[in-house]
Amino acid sequence: MSNEKMIETSPLSNSESGKEKKNTRKILLIGGLLTIAALAVGYPFYRHAMTHEATDDAFVEARVVTMSPRVAGHVSEVFVADNQVVHKGDLLAQIDSRDFEVALDIASARVESAKAALTEADALASAARNILVQKGAEVSTQHAELAEIQASIAEVKAGYDRDETDLVRMQTIAKAGAVSRQEFDHARAQEAMTRAKLNSAHRQVDTQSAKITQARATVKAAEDELKQAYAQVAIRMAELREAEAEMQRANLNLSYTHITAPSDGYITKKNIEPGAYVQVGQKLFSIVNPSIWVVANFKETQISDMKPGQPVEIEVDAYPDLAFKGRVDSIQRGTGSRFTLLPPENATGNYIKVVQRVPVKIILDAGEFHGGHTLVPGMSVIPSVDIASKDIKLPSGAETVAARETVAQ
Repeated sequence: MSNEKMIETSPLSNSESGKEKKNTRKILLIGGLLTIAALAVGYPFYRHAMTHEATDDAFVEARVVTMSPRVAGHVSEVFVADNQVVHKGDLLAQIDSRDFEVALDIASARVESAKAALTEADALASAARNILVQKGAEVSTQHAELAEIQASIAEVKAGYDRDETDLVRMQTIAKAGAVSRQEFDHARAQEAMTRAKLNSAHRQVDTQSAKITQARATVKAAEDELKQAYAQVAIRMAELREAEAEMQRANLNLSYTHITAPSDGYITKKNIEPGAYVQVGQKLFSIVNPSIWVVANFKETQISDMKPGQPVEIEVDAYPDLAFKGRVDSIQRGTGSRFTLLPPENATGNYIKVVQRVPVKIILDAGEFHGGHTLVPGMSVIPSVDIASKDIKLPSGAETVAARETVAQ
């Protein structure tokens, strides 16, 4: 009986064993297929993770210009509305200009007055110059007359010496009785006459010297007058320059009543209405430039292989179905915390190491502004930098020498 049972159960055991082997092969086959499928699906994600660096701490940035008046006054007109597109040079608002026009008129009148005063000072200086030239000519004339008198003295003195010698000789001859009394008296009279002429010539020299001294004094006085006239001219010129500077400032203040757009952009945060009184430096509105970029704050452990020119794929939270293309422009030379108002002082207190963030500027490629999609400062984005790419090209906006040197390296 036992043998029969064994014979009867043996075929069943072989059948079950075959089924188990068949199931095992199926499981192994399915497992292998699943493994291959997992590798096929997961490898691209793994490769992407190994060759890309991404962060969700990134935002759209743009140049935002805060507009404020340079002069105080009441706003007479406002020519823009919220979110309006403006272009460089467009008139945005007008401050009441009447007070500034009056100030410009006053400054212009001061300029004209200063010009008249300068003209008068120039005329006085010209007259002083003429007087000085005249007095100088008089001194030259006096010197010429003195030279003429001094030349005549030599002639008179020669005549006197001759007559004096004749008189002495005549005296000797007269004692011997060789000449008449009349001839002796004539010789004595001739000597007296030439002596008088010589004395007169000497007095003329003294008189002429006194005239020259007086003429020199008048020249010195004329020089002093000319110096004073030149000083007045310098003062009037300084007053004219000061008046012109005041007029220029008044003209500038008048031009400041016209608040114009310094660049193209969009009006935001408008805080101005007609009739309001505005102060210098008061925030009126902001202009957002249409040129945008992305600032991504990567962890310091993510930037070791990052360099300017590497391609970037940018996902914008507002448009999850779109992918924008861009490139790394530059990497900030310093972490974000280093440039805060109160940077950390790690040398004091207890120190806890925190992974720092390094801002990276990313420029969008040309033509990456999809029609109808708005990108504005502050939008959240997720950039993914391809750190393994060989296609490294600096974006057109790259300006830093450091960026180019980094690429060269």
